[in-house]
This record gives sequence, structure tokens and C-alpha cells, in this order.
Amino acid sequence: MAPLLLLTGYVFVFVGGLMMLIAAFRESVLWGLACLFLPIVSLFFLIVHWSEAKRAFVVQLLGVGFLLAGLISAGGSPHPFRIR
Repeated sequence: MAPLLLLTGYVFVFVGGLMMLIAAFRESVLWGLACLFLPIVSLFFLIVHWSEAKRAFVVQLLGVGFLLAGLISAGGSPHPFRIR
């Protein structure tokens, strides 16, 4: 169960990040490039352009929730994908 939760979390975080980049590039090329190369700018973009970026933020937050659930269900094992 833990590997499935972790994989789902990774996918959600990745898709949310992609959605954030798309929203930034839709705003302007400069926003998009800044978010792509300077990760802290994504947070600033989220604050300044909340209405455009909130869906991506929620998707990423959901992914973090899946990741935490996967880590908890793995029992804190550093290698939850290892076959025992």
C-alpha cells in the first residue's frame, strides 16, 4: 500500500508543479522562465497570482498528503519499495 501512496504523491506533486509552470508561462514568458530556473519565484508567483495558481497549489498539497500517508504507512522505513 505504501508504494502506491508514494507513487501517487509523486505524480500529484509533479503534475501540480507542471500546472504552476503553465500558469506562470500564461502570465508571461518572464514569469515562466523565472519560476523554471529560480524555485523561490514560484512561491512569489503563487502569492501574487493566487487566482491563476491556486489549483496547482491544491494539487501539490494533495500530493504532499499522499506522500505523508505513504511514509506513515511504510512505518518510517527508509526504503518503502524494498521487497521483504
